[in-house]
Amino acid sequence: MNVDVDALFQPLQLGRTRLKNRLAMAPMTRQRSTLDGVPTDLNVEYYRQRASAGLLVSEGLYPSAMGRGYLFTPGLHNDAQQAGWKRVTDAVHGEGGAIFGQIMHVGRLSDPLMLDGEQPIAPSAVQPDPTARQYTINCPRPKRPYPTPRALTHAEVLGVIDDFRDCAVRAQQAGFDGVEIHAASGYLPMQFLSTNTNLRSDAWGGSVEKRCAFLLACVDAMIAATRRDFVAVKFSPGWSFHNVFDDDPVATYRYAVRELSKRGIAYLQLGDYGIGWVYETLRPLFDGPAMFVAGFTQPTAAATVREGRADLIGIGQAYISNPDLAERFRDHQMLTRPQLETYYTQGAEGYTDYPRFAGSDPEKLQSLDTVPIPISPTTTG
Repeated sequence: MNVDVDALFQPLQLGRTRLKNRLAMAPMTRQRSTLDGVPTDLNVEYYRQRASAGLLVSEGLYPSAMGRGYLFTPGLHNDAQQAGWKRVTDAVHGEGGAIFGQIMHVGRLSDPLMLDGEQPIAPSAVQPDPTARQYTINCPRPKRPYPTPRALTHAEVLGVIDDFRDCAVRAQQAGFDGVEIHAASGYLPMQFLSTNTNLRSDAWGGSVEKRCAFLLACVDAMIAATRRDFVAVKFSPGWSFHNVFDDDPVATYRYAVRELSKRGIAYLQLGDYGIGWVYETLRPLFDGPAMFVAGFTQPTAAATVREGRADLIGIGQAYISNPDLAERFRDHQMLTRPQLETYYTQGAEGYTDYPRFAGSDPEKLQSLDTVPIPISPTTTG
């Protein structure tokens, strides 16, 4: 019996951007850009193919050279990178789609080999677990433990905030409909939010309010340079991925979400990742559109929007192997399974060569209610 998916295909207004449906392609690092962080023809085609989503959220874009953590990932801090992204946004808009750029500064989750010999930066000099191996499938980063990062000075924190602001301005000039701050997955904003990675006792650490100050300062600077409905935020509260922990994540994120709600941002992306309390605790505190992400299938996505719990549903892995995912959800067509081994490779295979439903191999199809496999590039993007 086919489920009722009508709720997924109602339009949604995000500030100045009107979305044609409630499906979003979640941000996913795919490592198909140049080593200098410039989008390629492959990137243009990949996003163009998936423009029938209500909203595309790009892979993480590093806002400065010190924000890079992976090879072949794109940046948005110089003219060549900006021009490359303009080609992507033009292609998406040409197909009637909308696209936000995700700004992702990895902070301590980098390596001197990625940073021209520089030591990674962080709120405090706390080394990620040296025994942790977060990636098991072809992730292009140095195959060695993360080093101990260098704690940012107060002046340097202000400089990183400026980097986020300048990246938002470049995103606007590159034609993005908005930007999403990646404040999840253990990256720099989450390092400031979390008690085990932020040991500071100055204006940027200690109390909940001070640990949230970096993220909110980035949001305020970006709004001032663009507009409030140009900026969105992604959270993964309580998730310990990349060795981040918070003594009281409920208190931290209740405060952060209330503050973001006051600012009238474009949307808030929330990922529960098996934590259990995230959606029910935080969604009522945010007076604006909310995107839920992680583990949704066609039936659960439709029910979540139909029942008014979320306004958008972010889909990750299914969008890798189904460029026409929105149409498949709408028409109750089976999904093509993704090829895990090509998630982080550098060619067209497993990136732009997945067929639409009409050209699919029946032996590679799976049910619409198949729960995504736990290994996912959404953890990095």
